[in-house]
Amino acid sequence: MSDELEKRLDTGMYGTPRVNPDEQRKYLGTFRERCYLSMTVTEMKKKDNQKTLLNALPDYQGALVLLNGKLPESIQTDYITLLTKQQMEFRIVSDAQDAGPDSIGLLIAGKEAVNQDVIDIEKKYPAAAAPSDKEHEQPEKTSFWKRLFH
Repeated sequence: MSDELEKRLDTGMYGTPRVNPDEQRKYLGTFRERCYLSMTVTEMKKKDNQKTLLNALPDYQGALVLLNGKLPESIQTDYITLLTKQQMEFRIVSDAQDAGPDSIGLLIAGKEAVNQDVIDIEKKYPAAAAPSDKEHEQPEKTSFWKRLFH
């Protein structure tokens, strides 16, 4: 009877025990095996990744999109607008970890385990995430002296 009373007191003081609380904190309250796609805060700032997500959303109809509640408002507003236009169900998770550059900002998760090996958007869709060579190709700059004397 003492053990039962102690369990009840612990539950009252600390809340119900969670399975893998660190994993749940990292993945915005869900488990890793339920995740389809993730974006870090840094990845969310890139417009190419936003377009990639827009193209990928129809594949995940019926899934839940989790947004980190500690994201900057400008990023949060952009993605809420995008998700609303695509009629995707989303939830803002406010008890998530801080919105550091490498922390997860957006997560597409299923209601049960899906066991995706790769969930990072830039690794899952590498062609869309990698900028083309033409964008980075710059004309050769000539020095001031070369322009002056030639």
